[in-house]
Amino acid sequence: MRTRREFLRDAGCGLGTAALLSAFDRFSRLDAAVSPEAAADYRALVCVFLFGGNDGNNTVIPYDDYASYAAVRGTQLNIPKASLLTVNAPSQKASFGLHPSLVELQALYNGGKLAVLTNVGTLAAPITRAQYRAGGPTPDNLFSHADQQNQWQSSVPFTSIPQADTGWGGRLADVTSSLNTGTFPMVVSVAGVPLFTTGVSARPLVPGSGLAGFSGSAASKARYAALRSILQADGSMTLVAAASSITANGIDDVATLNTALAQSPSLKTVFPSTSLGSQLQKIAQVIASRDALQMNRQIFFASLGGFDTHTDELNTQQNLLVQVSQAMGAFYAATLELGVETQVTSFTLSDFGRTFQPASGGGSDHAWGSHHFILGGSVKGGDFYGTFPTLALNGPDDATDEGRWIPSTSVDQYGATLAQWYGVAPTDLPTVFPYIGQFAANSLGFLT
Repeated sequence: MRTRREFLRDAGCGLGTAALLSAFDRFSRLDAAVSPEAAADYRALVCVFLFGGNDGNNTVIPYDDYASYAAVRGTQLNIPKASLLTVNAPSQKASFGLHPSLVELQALYNGGKLAVLTNVGTLAAPITRAQYRAGGPTPDNLFSHADQQNQWQSSVPFTSIPQADTGWGGRLADVTSSLNTGTFPMVVSVAGVPLFTTGVSARPLVPGSGLAGFSGSAASKARYAALRSILQADGSMTLVAAASSITANGIDDVATLNTALAQSPSLKTVFPSTSLGSQLQKIAQVIASRDALQMNRQIFFASLGGFDTHTDELNTQQNLLVQVSQAMGAFYAATLELGVETQVTSFTLSDFGRTFQPASGGGSDHAWGSHHFILGGSVKGGDFYGTFPTLALNGPDDATDEGRWIPSTSVDQYGATLAQWYGVAPTDLPTVFPYIGQFAANSLGFLT
């Protein structure tokens, strides 16, 4: 288990480019920080991105109609019915089986804290199988990792649209900056600099990367003072002055975070010693420092890769989903410890689903719609939301005859539901989700 001392060390070790750019967020919020619209409560969204395209068909499996699943998945990808973790879905009037690795998530589902959103994906507008085959409007470059990762993070289906260069998490931070009382960056990424966290003005703070050397030692303090002196040396050139100011403010943000972390109590919750476990532990520690940072609203990004399972899917996905379940389970326990379980909502995203029909080598190919998890004390858990696809090759939901499910719910609707719980004004929804007007509903009902 990582200690608070280790996290402080890593956070103090560096500052990435995004942390430097987070100063733009500071400039844009100076007036908003004293806005009368500042929120009185605390809320946070935590995105867990599963890079590579998680196979939803083996994550959530029909239990009552298991025969239809087994007939197509066959011996290559079939998960035995006896090993499934059964859950009831009242809205579907059916029982389902979660992947055997999702032990912690099954318990949270049965405890009413976890919901499943079915068959969600990137969409330009609602579309049927007939419309798809007739050339109806679809997102650019379906089934491409890079394009679909960007579209899930931007909610924009076309690369030619200006908003495609920003993420919906960043745009959400742009329009809700006045909800915070402090000037610390609203967005924090513990997994690099993803598109999701980049807004028009908002940029993520990325602790523990890049520029090193500032701790509490005398030598570090001397280096820090020398750098600040250099940054203040010449303000005659506009670009140089702006860059220096951005760098200085970025360094200040990391210093502010280190001070806040040092003042916060250590977490007793034990996190798994895995990549995702470490990331979610960092996020929990930042949340524990929310009062010191004067934050009423925060957005976080974590990720786990390896889900591009063209071969050996059964073993690969099993190991990855164990990590997801254990890490998310520990994170929810940490929110309970901090007393913010109803104020923090975590959720999964991924490139796309995978074909229902197996590929050679015990794997599956790139597909479209898939199933995702939403976790938190404000989640109306213990149920499924959306429309579960008909698991039939050449069926009404199959785009290409290989079991590529046409999404019945859009990323826009998924994100808009989370954003409204977070506090976005209805009039700002189109700014955050430019295509939300294409869909009948902007709230899916899985949050109180």
